[in-house]
Amino acid sequence: MWKKKKNISEITSHELGKKGEKLAENYLKKKGYKILERGFKAFGGEIDLIAYCKDILIFIEVKTRKGLEFGYPQESVTLRKQKQLKKIAQGYIIKKGLDNINCRFDVIAILFSSGKPSILHIKNAF
Repeated sequence: MWKKKKNISEITSHELGKKGEKLAENYLKKKGYKILERGFKAFGGEIDLIAYCKDILIFIEVKTRKGLEFGYPQESVTLRKQKQLKKIAQGYIIKKGLDNINCRFDVIAILFSSGKPSILHIKNAF
């Protein structure tokens, strides 16, 4: 039996997050990024995507919202969240034995308005 495709307003926040991560991944691939990891977990947290592009290792936080009721998606990457992402990134660098590598933190904010996503890629966000 075929499943009916859900309207964006009908999906759970978890489903919305996964949909946003997939959109972000496809967006980055089209821009020439090589995706190295999805959902890397360490120290009780997770980095959504880890990619490599132009000799830079990039840790990417994806935030997706259905609307602006709680503000813009990128506004939810608080100082506390930034500190947590930096700690997880350090764990990744140590685990992979990466020394002297250029890296940065990006945020991809996805906002669904009228059912269509708009993507904002904030490079070197923090």
